[in-house]
Amino acid sequence: MRPKRSNDPVKAAHELFLEIIGESPRQLPEPQDESPSAAAKRQGAAEGGRKRAAALPPEKRREIATRAAKVRWKKEG
Repeated sequence: MRPKRSNDPVKAAHELFLEIIGESPRQLPEPQDESPSAAAKRQGAAEGGRKRAAALPPEKRREIATRAAKVRWKKEG
């Protein structure tokens, strides 16, 4: 994960220089929330999506997927 650069151009240039020469401070990824409630939310979200997909007829799933693909790949302009 690449660290965010500063909005100050001088500081950003210095950070980039340190990164290039290999002397930048090591950035550890932010730890995920491992609380029981966070784990339950992740599990519930994944479970809910699977249950919804199983309940939908194939035609409706195809329609939803087509719409999502059109939005995802929509050209700007």
